[in-house]
Amino acid sequence: MNTTLEQHISVYLKYCETQKNLNKKTISAYWIDLNQFQNFCTNTDLDMIQPSFLEDYISRMHNLFKPKTIKRKIASMKAFFSYLEYKEIIQTNPWDKIRIQIKEPTILPKTIPIDTVKTLLQIIYEQEKSASTPYRRRNALRDVALCELLFSTGMRVSELCSLKPSDINLSDNIILIYGKGSKERRIQLGNEQVTDILKRYKEAYQDEITSCKKFFANQQGNSFNDQAVRRMINHYTAIAAIEQHITPHMFRHTFATALLEADVDIRYIQEMLGHSSIHTTEIYTHVSMAKQKDILCNKHPRNHFNL
Repeated sequence: MNTTLEQHISVYLKYCETQKNLNKKTISAYWIDLNQFQNFCTNTDLDMIQPSFLEDYISRMHNLFKPKTIKRKIASMKAFFSYLEYKEIIQTNPWDKIRIQIKEPTILPKTIPIDTVKTLLQIIYEQEKSASTPYRRRNALRDVALCELLFSTGMRVSELCSLKPSDINLSDNIILIYGKGSKERRIQLGNEQVTDILKRYKEAYQDEITSCKKFFANQQGNSFNDQAVRRMINHYTAIAAIEQHITPHMFRHTFATALLEADVDIRYIQEMLGHSSIHTTEIYTHVSMAKQKDILCNKHPRNHFNL
């Protein structure tokens, strides 16, 4: 059975790639989740996988993984068994008789204070102006363009690293972003200085961009990846003596929180972040204690009592 299940998983993953057109990261996650399940199913026939068997596996996962990870693994298995049912490999789907509620702890997104963002950007601009060599100047030019775009759009770092030259329209100041599930969204650049730095970067790196076919490249003509962005941010936070550990994703959180604090409707923020559900975006409503303080100190009617 184990070999048969392995074959079914292999065919299913190929189906996800060719028919469902899922991206490589999603397929990789499916492979990890289903491979772990396969290892649990040693010497178990496919038709013997009943609800009680799945409940045992879920109990085991509770000892190994966090709730969010368990929910993802269950989703992977449900999708696989739905495929088996659709292809009539199994007659009944054991997941149909299982009801699960897994509560995730609310983890508030970490943001960067706006003054810290300003300090970080200032230090990169200064590094570009005072660079001792053309190589360092070009590095700083690219790095400030990259950080400006992260903060201006709230895009994921994976989306930023995937940007193609054709996705950047600096005439109309529009960025085309391919998000999760290959969903497209467009973000308008709203600051002239950001547009100018992107134009300068594009002109300076035209050869490297052409070479790697991605918008952000290093000076060897290779595309930038997530880890390179993290190292770059760590480099400048050290120069600026910023004690807070800053990750690329924190720019996204800061983007959303800043707009929420500026009274932007949460549905607009949802659209700009590329969230498929408003519930994902609503986590930012828990972050803004500064906004809450401002409302209660300045707008609550008790403050107008003269007693």
